[in-house]
Amino acid sequence: METRKRPLPGFKHAGEGKKEFVQKMFDDISPHYDFLNHFLSLGIDIYWRRKFIQNLNILSGHTVLDVACGTGDIGFEILKKYNIELINLDLSENMLNIAEKKAKDKRFENIQFIQGDAEMLPLENNSVDCLTIAYGFRNIAHYEKALEEFYRVLKPDGILGILEFSIPRSKIFASLFTFYFHHILPRIGSIFSRSDAYRYLPESVDFFPTRNDICRKIISAGFQDSTFIDMTFGVSTIFLGQKSE
Repeated sequence: METRKRPLPGFKHAGEGKKEFVQKMFDDISPHYDFLNHFLSLGIDIYWRRKFIQNLNILSGHTVLDVACGTGDIGFEILKKYNIELINLDLSENMLNIAEKKAKDKRFENIQFIQGDAEMLPLENNSVDCLTIAYGFRNIAHYEKALEEFYRVLKPDGILGILEFSIPRSKIFASLFTFYFHHILPRIGSIFSRSDAYRYLPESVDFFPTRNDICRKIISAGFQDSTFIDMTFGVSTIFLGQKSE
C-alpha cells in the first residue's frame, strides 16, 4: 500500500518554493552526491540505470535530452553504448559543473551542458528523439507543466523515460524499505552532507504520486501510451511514454 504523510517543516513538495528549495539543496550536496548515491543504495542504483537505458530503444545518431541530469551518470552510460548527441540539463549549476568535469575526464564528446528548468526547456519543438529523467521527476514543482514540455520537445515517436523511487507494493518489503529510508539513510547521509537533504529524499517519495497516477499524467500530457516497470521489489520504477506520430 502506498502511504502519504505530512511534510516536515521547511520542505516544499509543490510550487515555486519547491523549485528554489531543490535547486539550493542540490547545489549544497553536489560534492558528495555520487558517493552517497552508490553507498546508500549499496550500488544497486547502477543496475537500475542500466536496466532503464535498456528500455529506451535508443539508436546511434539519436539526440537524447537528460533532464535533471545531476552529475551525468545516465547520459554517460548511454554514451558508452551509443553514438548519440547528448544534452545534459539541470537546475543546479554545481551539479552541472561536476557533470562537465566528469565528461572531460572520461573524454566524452558530443555533449551540451545547459542550466535550465524542466518546466521551460530551452529547446525547439520536435528536437530530441529520447528524453530521460532519472530520480529527478519527483523534485519538479509542477509535474503536468514539465510533462507538456517533454512532449513538446520530443520528435514524433519519441520516447519518454522516467526512473523514480517508489513505495514497494509488498507490505513486508514496504515496511523494511520505509524503516531504512526514514531512519537509517538520513543518519548516514547527514554524516557526509547536508542533513535535511536525506530527510527530504524519503519524504519526497512519500508525497510522490502513485504509479498509476504518473501514467495517467503522462497520457494527459499527450503521450499515446504509458507503462511502468518495477525493479527490486518495487523500490525503483521505470515509467515509459511515447509521443504519437
